Amino acid sequence: MPHENVALITRLYEALGRGDAAGMARCYAPEATFTDPFFRGLRGPEVPGMWDMLTSSAERMSVVADEIEADASTGSAHWVATYPFSRSGRDVVNDVRASFRFRDGLIVEHVDRFDARRWGAQAIGPKGNLLALPPLRALLSRALRKQLAAHLARGSAPGPAA
Repeated sequence: MPHENVALITRLYEALGRGDAAGMARCYAPEATFTDPFFRGLRGPEVPGMWDMLTSSAERMSVVADEIEADASTGSAHWVATYPFSRSGRDVVNDVRASFRFRDGLIVEHVDRFDARRWGAQAIGPKGNLLALPPLRALLSRALRKQLAAHLARGSAPGPAA
């Protein structure tokens, strides 16, 4: 029988597919961390805030998660999100490998890995290939942090599980 954390990961991606940031927030511990190629070192309320920011601007998002494995302390998944990038309208298929750490039935660490260059080329076009360059990826990361801070300041993002 699969570990209960398999169900937790499944709930996370089902909520993402519905655009349900509050449902996603309930999967994370209050002190959770998140990192991916663009959002680096998010902590606490930044984690559900990031998902809220992304899902509130996403249209027609499809999420398929598979290869979900977990035990009491760690887990992993493969997931693919398909959506039009809000700033360009270009279709993106983001193929992601995720790793997790759990405590008390909640996610305390979530790391997503995907090809930033491939994502950039799909989302922005040929110039997006430049996101493979660390200085440009860092520039985008800083801009996203500012956007997230503004989103959180508006106070609409759901909080993590209490």
